[in-house]
Formats: sequence, structure tokens, C-alpha cells
Amino acid sequence: MHDHDHDHGHCIADALGRAESLCAERGARLTDLRRQVFELVLGSHRPAGAYDLVARLGEMGGKPVAPQTVYRALDFLIEQGLVHRIASLNAFVGCSRPEVDHAGQFMICSQCHEVAELGDPETVATLVRHAGAQGFTVHSVSVELTGTCAACRGRD
Repeated sequence: MHDHDHDHGHCIADALGRAESLCAERGARLTDLRRQVFELVLGSHRPAGAYDLVARLGEMGGKPVAPQTVYRALDFLIEQGLVHRIASLNAFVGCSRPEVDHAGQFMICSQCHEVAELGDPETVATLVRHAGAQGFTVHSVSVELTGTCAACRGRD
């Protein structure tokens, strides 16, 4: 799902730069803590749980951070479109297109636990249209596909 030969440090630096620019454009404040939480979420292509983030922040030194503080930071990052919540895992991943308002669509590998974001607005529009035809009003959309990625299938 991801090119394991890519420069992940560059990937993170690019995402942080885009986040700072987007927050500045929107008049939102990317505080040091919010930036740290975002950087930790971006640290791998695997979803990060809030309590894992609390522990990792504690390992970074300084005073312990309360879970509710991390949840508030995550709420901000979600609000700004920088992070998505993977409901089935109760975990968080960085957004690949934070500059575009969109519903999350994810492929989740059940073996390596990596997550990749899809970007097909037509699929979401179709789902919302079909729901509307049934008299259902959609408030939010998150599509999660669980399966096996090509890399893991190749290892079998």
C-alpha cells in the first residue's frame, strides 16, 4: 500500500509544512502540542491510538500529558482535515489531502495493519445518493475496507 523505500522523514516534513500553511490560511492555531500529536500520528502508516500517543508524548520528556488533552488535539486536527479517525480501530491516521474537504475512505490491511487512504468522491456521492433515496440523511461518511495488501499477499 505504501512504497517502503520512500523517504518518510521528507513525507512527514512535507505534511507538517502543509499543515502549518493550511492552519495559517484558516486562522487556526497549530500549537506545539497539536503539532507534536500530528507528527506522532504521521510517524508511521499504521493508525495510532490516543493512549499510545499519550504514552509516546510522555516518553518524549517533560510533564505527562492527560488523555483528554490528546483527544482535544486530535479533535482539532480532525476539524482541520489533517487527521482521520479510523472508527473500527478507534485510532487515527494522517490525511493525504488535507486541503480538500472530503469523506475518508480507507484500505486497512489486517496483516500488517497499514492504512492507505483512497480518494474517490464519486463513490461517496453514490453512497450518499442511495441513502437519500431511502429517506436517510447522511451526517458523515467514513468507508473502511479491511483486507490484505499486495505486500502481505506476496509474503504468503
